[in-house]
Amino acid sequence: MAVPFRRAVMAALLVIGVPAAWPQDGAQRQHEPNTRVPKGVMAYAPTGFPDRIVASPAVDASSGFSVAWRTSTVVQAPLLEIVVAGDSPNMGVPRPLRAVTRALDTENGTAHHHRADAGGLQPDTLYAWRVQGDRTWSPWHHTRTAAGRDRPLTLLYFGDTQNKNVSLTTRVVREAMRHAPDARLALYAGDLVSGGDGEDDNEWGEWFEAGGALPTSMVAAPAPGNHEYFEEFEDTPQERRVLGAHWPVTFALPRNGAAEAKDSTYWFDYQDVRVVVIDGTSALDLGTAKAQAQWLDGVLTANPNRWSIVLTHQPFYSPREGRDNALLRRHLLPVIRKRKVDLVLQGHDHVYGRRLPGNAPTPVFVVSVAGAKQYRLSGHAREGMKPVAEDTQLFQVLRFDGARMRYEARTATGRLYDAFELLDDGSGAKRLVEQTDGRIDERSCMRAQTLKGRTDRCWE
Repeated sequence: MAVPFRRAVMAALLVIGVPAAWPQDGAQRQHEPNTRVPKGVMAYAPTGFPDRIVASPAVDASSGFSVAWRTSTVVQAPLLEIVVAGDSPNMGVPRPLRAVTRALDTENGTAHHHRADAGGLQPDTLYAWRVQGDRTWSPWHHTRTAAGRDRPLTLLYFGDTQNKNVSLTTRVVREAMRHAPDARLALYAGDLVSGGDGEDDNEWGEWFEAGGALPTSMVAAPAPGNHEYFEEFEDTPQERRVLGAHWPVTFALPRNGAAEAKDSTYWFDYQDVRVVVIDGTSALDLGTAKAQAQWLDGVLTANPNRWSIVLTHQPFYSPREGRDNALLRRHLLPVIRKRKVDLVLQGHDHVYGRRLPGNAPTPVFVVSVAGAKQYRLSGHAREGMKPVAEDTQLFQVLRFDGARMRYEARTATGRLYDAFELLDDGSGAKRLVEQTDGRIDERSCMRAQTLKGRTDRCWE
C-alpha cells in the first residue's frame, strides 16, 4: 500500500473515531507478553462449569478412551455420560461413569481435576459424551474410537506450543484441523506451556483455549517437556527436577509407563500404529535413561502393528547450537534402531529439521515447533538435516493407509514445507520416497535479534 494513501486512510479513521491500526513509518513491533492475562486478573479460575476437557486414548484405542476435566472444589466425584451418537437428540440412555477426583492448588485458587475411563466400547464408532459439573453439564462431545488395522488413519503432530498460546498457537491448531478434518489423534512433543513464571495455571488455561474443539473431537497424546517440570530447592545442594503438579491431572493418559517414570511415559495402539511416549527430561536429568530403554525395548518387541512412532521432547540429534543429548543416543537410540521404529517425533529446539537418512531410511527423526518461540539453527543442523526452517510455526499431518505412510509439514498458513512417504514392501525395511512437488522454499530468520535484543533467538 502506498504511504500517502495509507496516511489518508488513517486520518479518515481518526476523524470517525476509529483508532489507527497501522504503525507509523519505522515503528517497531512491541514485545508481547507470554499470556494475555493482565496482572491481578483471574481469567481462568475454576467454577462449577466443567472446563479443560480433553480425551486421551486407551491402551487399545479401538475399545476406549479416557477423559479429564476441571471444576471448582464444589464438585467432588462427578459423572461422565456416554452413548452411541445418533442423528436424533434422543440418543438413548447414556452409560454413567463415576470420575476419580484430585485437588490442585494454583494461582487461580484450588481446583478439582477429574478423570473417567470409558472402556468396553465398539471399534470405529462415534460416541457422544459429556461431563458433569455443579448442577450442570458440558456440551455433548463427539469422539470416534479407533478402527481396525486395515483402515486408514490420519493424525496430527505438533512441536512445542509453549508460549503465547492463545495469541499465536490458536491459528496453527485451526489450520491443522482445516487441513485434516478426518484426524482422530493429536500428538504433542512436549513443552505445551512455559511454566515457572507464577502463571502456570493461566498458561494451561490458554493452552486449552487455543486448542478449541481439538481436545474433545479427537484424542490427544502429549509427551512431557522440560517446561512441564520445575526446579525444587533451586540454588541449593538439594536442587532437583520435579514433574509439575498440572501434568498428572490435566490429561487422562494410559497407566502403563516405565516404573521409574510412571507418570510421564506410556504407550498405546491406534489402529496399525504403536505410539510410545518417552520422557527425555527424566532420562537426561533424573537418571532414568537406561530404565526407559529397557521398558521401551519390551514395548516395541511386543508390537503387532505395521508402524511404530516414538514421541519425545528432547531430540536425539539437536538442530540448535550448543545442545547435545548424548544420553538419549547412548541408551535409547540402540533400542529404536534395533526395533526398527519408523518415526521419532520431537520438539524442544524451536526450529524445524528432518535428519538426513544414514545407512537406512528409518527411523526418520523430525524436530518441529508449533508455537511462537523461535530459535536459530546450528551449522551442523544445516549440514545434517534437510529441509530445515527458522522463524516458522508448523503443524504436521500424517496419513497411514496400509503399506503407505504420507507425512506433511505445513506452515501456520497451510503452505507445504516438507513431505515424504514411507513404503512397506513386506521385506522388513521401509523405503523413503521424497515428495517435493508444491513445497515452498526453505525459510531462515532474517532478524538480527529479537524484540528483547537476544541474538540467539529469532522470536520470543
